[in-house]
Amino acid sequence: MSSIPAWKKVLKEHVRVHGGRMTPRRMQIAEVFFSMHGHPGIEALLAEVRTRFPGIGEATVYRTMKLLCEAGLAEALEFGEGYSRFEATFTPGGPSDHHDHLICLECGGIVEFGDPEIELLQDRAATNHGFEIRSHRLEIFGVCPACLKAASPSRA
Repeated sequence: MSSIPAWKKVLKEHVRVHGGRMTPRRMQIAEVFFSMHGHPGIEALLAEVRTRFPGIGEATVYRTMKLLCEAGLAEALEFGEGYSRFEATFTPGGPSDHHDHLICLECGGIVEFGDPEIELLQDRAATNHGFEIRSHRLEIFGVCPACLKAASPSRA
């Protein structure tokens, strides 16, 4: 017996509490988003939605992603590309683990990483300033090893 994924329960409850409707198209878009890996932009998401469910319009995808963000199931991220990428903030067992990002300025690749030392430093900085952290993001922009190698073949 398969159970309903946790994100579906959260989404349905969010829509119910806020007086909206959970339409089949919204659910289809959410299913596509949660099946994708990485940090898809709206164009990649739209292309995948249209491949699986022809006839779903761009505006419906935009509105559904806004809904997923409002429900705390996704986050819109800006990586300096001029458009938003989306990241699931909810995993099958519950909220996703915190992580930060390394972003390649050449190829646009994104590497997720976690570092307990960075988290401790952030907590200490907040404590030293009497600040209560509610959320944070760390994005490091640079050039990935593959792009460095391609730019300078003598580098190994």
